[in-house]
Amino acid sequence: MAELGTLVGLLKAAGEGTRLRLLALLADGDHSVKDLTEILRQSQPRVSRHLKLLADAGLVRRNAEGAWAYYGLAPDGDGAALGRWLIERVDDGDPERKRDCERQHAVRANQQAQAAQYFAKVAGSWDLLKTLHVPESAVEAAVAGALEGRVVDLLIDLGTGTGRMLDVLAASYRRAIGIDASREMLAVARARLANAGIGQAQVRLGDIAALDAAIGPADVVVIHQVLHYFDDPGRMLAQARRLLKPGGQIVIVDFAPHTLEFLRTEHAHRRLGLSRTQMEGWAGAMRMDVDLVREFPSDNGESGLTVCLWRLSDKT
Repeated sequence: MAELGTLVGLLKAAGEGTRLRLLALLADGDHSVKDLTEILRQSQPRVSRHLKLLADAGLVRRNAEGAWAYYGLAPDGDGAALGRWLIERVDDGDPERKRDCERQHAVRANQQAQAAQYFAKVAGSWDLLKTLHVPESAVEAAVAGALEGRVVDLLIDLGTGTGRMLDVLAASYRRAIGIDASREMLAVARARLANAGIGQAQVRLGDIAALDAAIGPADVVVIHQVLHYFDDPGRMLAQARRLLKPGGQIVIVDFAPHTLEFLRTEHAHRRLGLSRTQMEGWAGAMRMDVDLVREFPSDNGESGLTVCLWRLSDKT
């Protein structure tokens, strides 16, 4: 239960027209200040001031991305509970709310168009890589299966890219955070989550090689096709380990050892696959067990890639 002073502060922060409109918009997913100024047709200083009041009261949370910041509803606490209660009572038929939703849709459509332009530039290399290994649907089903039907409180997706894993696993978490170092990829991920109506996930700009443990503790950390970009995958895994709750798990998808040297020279792969022995060594150093291994060989024989899935579980 909250103290009277806390409740009064929350009510003062939420009890204003623009701030209530902001809460309703953020219920549909994260937005930057720039997005919100376009939607509300208000100045940047005015919108920023309203957002600061909401953040100070604990109704929304702010995630900085360099010179930018993204805002979303607070995931927990008294402010989160009050925010949800208010949003449930907003009439979507209200003329002002309808205009906000129409402008929000236009902003997101523009972001999707920018994302499409980005993918057009990289489509050639992505399409080539897809021909070298099994269809992604089989691997995605295996990742979902590794969670064994559980619904976890917090899932963290490191190197989230386009947010595909957050989409695939949406039914398996109550809250999720995706982290990536590419603004272009995160723009795609935000558009994906918005289109799929996945409001319990957010994405953040960040260096997954230098993680802040405060973003956890997580029940599950997913690392999908990321480790081969690191010279020292063991160090990367140790960073992920710090994010886990006791008894937590890390689900990893990557390539088995191969000899396709052009992936190193032309596609920035630092490691030509990871072996079971290596994974067991890294897991042991972190006091974790490799309790699930699955392999997905390519139909292309020696010219293709074998995709591996490993599940590491905390044994402390």
